[in-house]
Amino acid sequence: MQESPLPQRRFQISGCIVLPLLVFTLAIGLAGGFVASSFLMGRGLLPFQSNGSCPLAQEECKEFATFWQAWQIASSNYVDTKALVPQKMTDGAIEGMLDSLGDQGHTRYLPKEVAQEYQESLQGRFEGIGAYIDVKDGQPLIVQPIEGSPAESAGIKPGDLIMKVDGKSVFGVTVEELRTLVRGPRGTTVRLSVIHTGSTSAVDIDVVRDEIKVPSVTWRMLPDGVALIKLSQFSSPSSDEMKQALEEAKQQGMKSLVLDLRNNPGGYVTSLVDIASQFMAADTVVLLEEDRDGKQSPYKTHDGGVALDVPMVVLVNNNTASAAEILAGALRDQGRAKVIGEPTFGTATVLNQYDLNDGGRILLGTSQWLTPKGQEVRGVGIAPDETVTLDAGALPLSPSEASTLTPEQLKETTDKQLHRALELVGEQAKK
Repeated sequence: MQESPLPQRRFQISGCIVLPLLVFTLAIGLAGGFVASSFLMGRGLLPFQSNGSCPLAQEECKEFATFWQAWQIASSNYVDTKALVPQKMTDGAIEGMLDSLGDQGHTRYLPKEVAQEYQESLQGRFEGIGAYIDVKDGQPLIVQPIEGSPAESAGIKPGDLIMKVDGKSVFGVTVEELRTLVRGPRGTTVRLSVIHTGSTSAVDIDVVRDEIKVPSVTWRMLPDGVALIKLSQFSSPSSDEMKQALEEAKQQGMKSLVLDLRNNPGGYVTSLVDIASQFMAADTVVLLEEDRDGKQSPYKTHDGGVALDVPMVVLVNNNTASAAEILAGALRDQGRAKVIGEPTFGTATVLNQYDLNDGGRILLGTSQWLTPKGQEVRGVGIAPDETVTLDAGALPLSPSEASTLTPEQLKETTDKQLHRALELVGEQAKK
């Protein structure tokens, strides 16, 4: 996702959340789906009891008694009194509680300062270095620098392992902690020690932070009238950017298209439906939303699509999450496109945002998304129609990179997923 947005009011990074180092959290992730219009200000929550009484059922109150006993033991006996910071202890307790629910990479707690940064990240403008990051097994890494970003200009590459930030080891940190270390005002410099893919030694790279305007849609025309369209997240501007890209591609003679959803952590459900409407006829089911009681509600496309009959193929990988998985599943289920690549991440809970009294926020999975045919995505992902994996060290080509290659070079590219997609749309265009 960037220094991190991620999942959205209806990403993650996701998950594994892919997040952008702008710094903000797509998504991360691994990023989840988000309620697209307004914050939920704690609706349905029990009122806080200022007199100290427990507002829960008797059995639950007994469990809380054990928690407070543990708190008091730690507060009264821990050797390092400077470490006994009530706010940090409270944050840790909330994080542990939400982690126990098992909605990895989606349901989570955002402290006050992180919640503000997170919301800003969904608007498409940030200050930072401009790179999507993830943490896997404790190791921070660069998923992909944003095109034209300070990170890309400085030499940060997809797949880079982040070893240190300003000389401080970052192994074992969370995405939120990493973002805090990397972010800062525009014009300031951060030094990243990274190990490039295929190397064994770290190099220090100085990156000057700047304001990052993040286009969620980038595209280029490839040989034979194939438009390669990369959708990096489902943010507020995404639907307008997608429509503009498709209109420009049609003006330039688009005969077919490849929709690249690789490393897309998800985003707003409104953007998802709007974008799906560009490719599928009105009143086509995009997804089914299922609540905790099993009730299902369909989301359908609207009219006005620009590319309803253009032959297309969709690219996905293991970091395709949430809304991106649902879009791939909808295009597949409705017979609109073949899906090529690797099984997706498998996180499609719908996140409601609950604001806490101190400015913090809980992102809570209150329902889940299913594909139009009712397939559950959470914990399973979307299986591609044709599995194509990249060799170790091979990275997806961006539209700008692919556009510099000749047809012969595209056939020899290490991005085998793109190569196969181009073969398929070429076959479709000839029919």
